Amino acid sequence: MSMPQTPPARGVTILGTGRAVPEGRLTNQDLEKIMDTSDEWIVQRTGIRERRKCDPSKGESAVSLCTDALTRAIEDSGIDRSEIDLLVIGTVTGEMTCPATACRVGKRVGLGNAGAFDLLAACSGFVYGLNIAHDMIRVGRCRTIAVVGCDVMTEVMDYSNRGVSILFGDAAGAVILQATEDQSQGILASALHANGERWADLYLPRRERDVPDQDDPNELQLGTLQMRGREVYKFAVGTFANLIGETLEKAGIEASDVAQYVCHQSNARMLESARERFGIEQDRMYVNIDRYGNCSAGSVPVCLDELRSVGKCQTGDLVMFVAFGGGLTWASSLWRL
Repeated sequence: MSMPQTPPARGVTILGTGRAVPEGRLTNQDLEKIMDTSDEWIVQRTGIRERRKCDPSKGESAVSLCTDALTRAIEDSGIDRSEIDLLVIGTVTGEMTCPATACRVGKRVGLGNAGAFDLLAACSGFVYGLNIAHDMIRVGRCRTIAVVGCDVMTEVMDYSNRGVSILFGDAAGAVILQATEDQSQGILASALHANGERWADLYLPRRERDVPDQDDPNELQLGTLQMRGREVYKFAVGTFANLIGETLEKAGIEASDVAQYVCHQSNARMLESARERFGIEQDRMYVNIDRYGNCSAGSVPVCLDELRSVGKCQTGDLVMFVAFGGGLTWASSLWRL
């Protein structure tokens, strides 16, 4: 009887990154024209000044953004696209349920018969995908995996609901992960969490039966994101800081050991609160929410690519990825790059 093979000892490295954002901008001044709000009100509460918006008439969509971000990540990594064994896309705004957005993007990019699937974890989707892809490489199931986070949130906004629609924008980011002989590279600690009991705090109903009992279907615009803003904010403020603490404890390191915290961009005040709690310097917790808004699964990989473009997140650095979103879900991933 043949014995199961022992997984090869290997590390995992982030070979390349890429991002794609639409040219179209939706500024706070634009929103002032269509709803009862103001630039001052939005900036004070969220830190957002503008967000990006796809233009379907130009062919911009989740598929096009993912394709562009992944193409740039492949170019940045220097590999041949035929080396990619698997494509994972975190998104809740794929153009169709079937086929998966990943299948269509794989076809456009030319990935041949590489595996492809979508992962639904809302704003946590990219970090969930990053952890899963890393572990598949670590145990030898794959050698090279592409992970993309993308959402076209402006397609699911009700712009008469200012509490939700002022927050979200469109973007995609991608990474290429590959096995390496350097076993020190890869994830040192990670966490995946969810609390399904609170799903109704943040949900995207397609039909009347999707609406929870405490909400009135007649008052909702189906197909648009619904959020209990106060409840979600309270959840996120506590969860965000606790998640950082949990991940540091698992790794046995101090907050000051981490070179960069690459965090989901949901609210500038929330990021500042967590930064102050752990004594993290401003230049070690990147913020771009003022320019992009909340891009859901796209926010973390866009931040990573922007950081790498200015020489940060270098080989050997400790970098922590943190996200939380609908589900409710929250996840972390602490890497030695």
